Amino acid sequence: MSKAEKTPTIQDVAKFAQVSTATVSRALSRPERVSGPTRERIAEAVRITGYTLNQAARSLRQRTARTILVALPDIGNTFFSTILDAIEREAALRGYGVLVVNRIAGDVSGRRLHEYFLSNRADGLLLLDGALALAPLLVLTQAPANVPLVMACEAIPDAPFHAVRTDNIYAAEVATRHLIGLGHRRIGHIQGPPGNVLTTERQTGFTNALAASGLTAQPEWILAGGFTMERGVAAAEQFMALRERPSAIFAANDEVAIGFLSGLRRHGLECPRDISVVGFDDLAVATHVWPPLTTMRQPREALGRLAAEALIDLIEGKPPSRVPKHTVLSSELIVRASTAPPPSVSTPLSAAS
Repeated sequence: MSKAEKTPTIQDVAKFAQVSTATVSRALSRPERVSGPTRERIAEAVRITGYTLNQAARSLRQRTARTILVALPDIGNTFFSTILDAIEREAALRGYGVLVVNRIAGDVSGRRLHEYFLSNRADGLLLLDGALALAPLLVLTQAPANVPLVMACEAIPDAPFHAVRTDNIYAAEVATRHLIGLGHRRIGHIQGPPGNVLTTERQTGFTNALAASGLTAQPEWILAGGFTMERGVAAAEQFMALRERPSAIFAANDEVAIGFLSGLRRHGLECPRDISVVGFDDLAVATHVWPPLTTMRQPREALGRLAAEALIDLIEGKPPSRVPKHTVLSSELIVRASTAPPPSVSTPLSAAS
């Protein structure tokens, strides 16, 4: 090949733009870290030299897929949509694609996850499912596989991985104290799915808040639930069968709360006239049900963005200084029309924030 036919290189772009090759590389992979005028000079140099970045060839040379694998417990749960969107946006900024795998909790051997990395389809795992067994994940993250792993939303107890989550215990305390502050003394709880760490943490927060106010919940006021509207409807049937009913309910998530409200309405009960209800998550639908749902708003965009940032830092061998190994984000109480004082209380009591 003659000199005139020589394929343009990154060095050619750097020389034309009068910057270093490192700056060109940074502009192509992390454009947000390069100033606007410099990016424009590099873009013009790329156009004039005819340089093209062969991502596939670069990945082969680096033996990477430039892809992260996201494992979800239930892709049908709308809670994950905002998180996934944030993950994809952060990954794209860093030059990575995203693969999604759903419902892998039943794969006790971890074989499905291992196959993604043995076949070089992904460089790291972003795990949003806390129901997986710890042992196969430890195998995956240790030599010889050494797969970078970050957990988000749901943490596995005693797992040594990086994690980005919210303080579910404290958030559940805030939700329950809101009901206590309105004057409720008979407060029940709709649980999440059995064996789920979020179920345990949110029920712990509920119990802590009651105990701090000298209250207890009758055992029959702890209703079996889950994270679906169908389980909320079933919880409403349990509620209707009670001889003495609570005046307020803290539900483990918004979907089960919405199903619960729907089930009560079939029996002629109205919220908040007959019962107050607090959910957890602040899904988009929470503002559109009737009545609009009081709930704990999780910072889902931040959860996804920070988890993806931490994982890609691990993949690239960078210390995740901006995302500590154990990152705990705060939730926010959003008060809407589904909570009010019980009929016997005319003036709400002040609630601790």
